Amino acid sequence: MPDPATYRPAPGSIPVEPGVYRFRDPHGRVIYVGKAKSLRSRLNSYFADLANLAPRTRRMVMTAGSVEWTVVTTEVEALQLEYNWIKEFDPRFNIRYRDDKSYPVLAVTLNEEYPRLFVYRGPRRKGVRYFGPYSHAWAIRETLDLLTRVFPARTCSGGVFKRHNQIGRPCLLGYIDKCSAPCVGRVSAEEHRRIVLDFCDFLAGKTDRLARDMEQQMLAAAEELNFERAARLRDDIGALKRALEKQTVVFGDGTDADVVAFADDDLEAAVQVFHVRGGRVRGQRGWVVEKSGESGDSGKQLVEQFLTQFYGDQAELGGAADEATNPVPKQVLVPVLPDNAEELAEWLCGLRGSRVQLRVAARGDKRALAETVQRNAQDALAQHKLKRAGDFNARSEALQSIQETLGLADAPLRIECIDISHVQGTDVVASLVVFEDGLPRKSDYRHYAIREAAGDGRSDDVASIAEVTRRRFQRHVADVERPVVEDGKARRFAYPPNLFVVDGGAPQVNAAGAVLDELGVTDVAVIGLAKRLEEVWVPAEPDPVIFPRNSEGLYLLQRVRDEAHRFAISYHRSKRSKRMTASALDQVPGLGEHRRKALVTHFGSVARLKSASVDEITAVPGIGVATARAVLTALGGTPESVPSAGLGEDDQQTVSPMTDGGQ
Repeated sequence: MPDPATYRPAPGSIPVEPGVYRFRDPHGRVIYVGKAKSLRSRLNSYFADLANLAPRTRRMVMTAGSVEWTVVTTEVEALQLEYNWIKEFDPRFNIRYRDDKSYPVLAVTLNEEYPRLFVYRGPRRKGVRYFGPYSHAWAIRETLDLLTRVFPARTCSGGVFKRHNQIGRPCLLGYIDKCSAPCVGRVSAEEHRRIVLDFCDFLAGKTDRLARDMEQQMLAAAEELNFERAARLRDDIGALKRALEKQTVVFGDGTDADVVAFADDDLEAAVQVFHVRGGRVRGQRGWVVEKSGESGDSGKQLVEQFLTQFYGDQAELGGAADEATNPVPKQVLVPVLPDNAEELAEWLCGLRGSRVQLRVAARGDKRALAETVQRNAQDALAQHKLKRAGDFNARSEALQSIQETLGLADAPLRIECIDISHVQGTDVVASLVVFEDGLPRKSDYRHYAIREAAGDGRSDDVASIAEVTRRRFQRHVADVERPVVEDGKARRFAYPPNLFVVDGGAPQVNAAGAVLDELGVTDVAVIGLAKRLEEVWVPAEPDPVIFPRNSEGLYLLQRVRDEAHRFAISYHRSKRSKRMTASALDQVPGLGEHRRKALVTHFGSVARLKSASVDEITAVPGIGVATARAVLTALGGTPESVPSAGLGEDDQQTVSPMTDGGQ
């Protein structure tokens, strides 16, 4: 572990101006990004007395191998640069406010020709409009069930939409008038989009206009003695009112605001945000993050870090077209104002495009809601402590058990594992999975297609293990020799593991160890985990290391190995499926790539193509009767008898390869 004194900047060399700084580890990976009004004052605090630093900060300083900084003119520039660097490098010691995947949202895919409404969990995507998040998925489904009778928009998946388009009949929702059935052409794309936009306007708070228009239409229908339409409109208005009742009114003046609250202890902080639009609570979000250990983490620093990261991420997803869904509201209510509140407000104004108030709720309805959000944050932190206590202790015990049993110098905070998958030596692939602090880091997972096949056509797991190990660590060696950043992009995979695990026994682990020796990699421990008796093998050792059967360390190694096995099998199945699909249609004479793709796209799968009739296949542009029969014969189907009368000569012949789009 590096000594901070070896990379401490010379006295007087650090500027006193404001700026942003980066700590890097000995491999060049950025591990922490921070900003300061005075770079000299802030950076000197890291090297003054390590014993006085918070544990997480002390670990960061002792992990780092260098520090660098960039001077800026204003604090607003520093805010923007700090946010950009945190997003680019994803430093392990920075707090990251990522969207809590446990909260579902209502998504509207405005980027599709026929937009779809559905329940969604996960990262936000451009071109999709989101409402929420909601506390429960059933709340979204109830809202959809009420509103689709008023706004009959599409809610089905792409596969269902395509299937009903092919068969020419709508689904059940189309028959009961809860979908306008654009799949069968009941409405045009423009009419369906207009329905979806009205739905979005309603959820965005423009409810009075819609309800007023529907009441006028109901009265007009009654005057025309069209009582069926009037009754339908009456029921629709009732559905709108029931949907509105599900959203609590908290601000009578129709204010748009985000109310933020924190609850923290020495190690972690819980954040809760209530999104209020048009005076109603439209959604709620929550995070629990590990504190960085900075002196200001207890209040003002937490507010500053949250505002820059959360609203920076929201603004990058694309601004909304109206006030109600702008990612930055008119007001942001926080428990305490940070020292640079004016600069933060100016930065938020730039993201929104208009004035933003950053203030503390002092009295009235806003104060009452702020206290409610604070109670939610306290409850979230308490629940997190109860839920994660066992998990955190188990992971710590597992890492310590592995370190002690294998005699490692440090606990293996980063573990990588590789596994090979194949069927009798065909479609040989490998997977590499990564665990950090006992948890999977899926952004660093990798797939490998094995290049060096065995000469006898059978799988050679030892050679495959050696190949994957060489490719992985050749990349690492090359990255260490090159600059850390190329073309403005950071290399996220240049960080080596503390422990490298292979799925197998002595032959496999010896092959991996020989490759590391060949490449000169000496700071990575290598082990093999055999499935039969769960023995742990070490290179060049005649006997395995035996973990106790109830060891937390063995459980963690098994989870890592099983995850690598799952990841390898998934890749192998997808690769084999593509090969089998291609090989089946490759046997058809005169069927080129473009028409093969057209067939699979039209029917959705080879199984459906196999069960289709000649007439159905010839409905695909460019496919004649002879080609359709040849396709069914190649897939093992039975071509039906089709009369040749009335068919042209070209329809009774196989199309030559030169006629298939230049194939």
